[in-house]
Amino acid sequence: MSLAITKRQKELLSIIYRYIEKTGYPPTFEKMREQLNVSSNQSVLDLLVKLEEKGLIKRDESFARSIVVLPLGCEILSKPQLTPFLGTTSAGAPLEAIEISGDWQPLSSDVAKLQEDVFLLRISGDSMMNAGIDDGDMVLVKSEKEFVSGDIVLAQIGDEATIKRFMSEDKPPYVYLKPENPKYEIIPFTDEMRLTGKVVSVFREGSWRSVN
Repeated sequence: MSLAITKRQKELLSIIYRYIEKTGYPPTFEKMREQLNVSSNQSVLDLLVKLEEKGLIKRDESFARSIVVLPLGCEILSKPQLTPFLGTTSAGAPLEAIEISGDWQPLSSDVAKLQEDVFLLRISGDSMMNAGIDDGDMVLVKSEKEFVSGDIVLAQIGDEATIKRFMSEDKPPYVYLKPENPKYEIIPFTDEMRLTGKVVSVFREGSWRSVN
């Protein structure tokens, strides 16, 4: 890796990675100060800004302790990517999404090429079994804003969420969510629905596989 990074920057990057890996959360400024042996938050902030400018981490200043080590940062450290496990969603009737903040999982090299925002969800239900997604499977979801007909999506329906195939056709019902199990009915698209992500891979028998 030819990217120029100082010893101090790499030290903080490693501190952040290890802390997330161990606890599921990014470290506080206090923890970073302690491990860097510095007395001011500004010293830590200066390093964070440099890491962010180099594309090694991403911060969201609207959320406390929101630091993500990006793929390039993991590569610098020779570590696998970490991606958040957000909880359980339905592949049956829509159910309330269960958020499990603070649980992160390493991504294997065969899906590490995904540099966009990704997260993991555990599937509950069998409505997507014919797409190769079974009850209890783990799916990798990529946050998206645009979708095409046929995509397997994470759909938010009010306060509930579900995994289904998004369909858009030139005949009734035109736009709808389609289960991949004939015992379930389609869900016509309504104004209260919102598509938040695309399922790109499913974890099965110890490896990541493409969805059908």
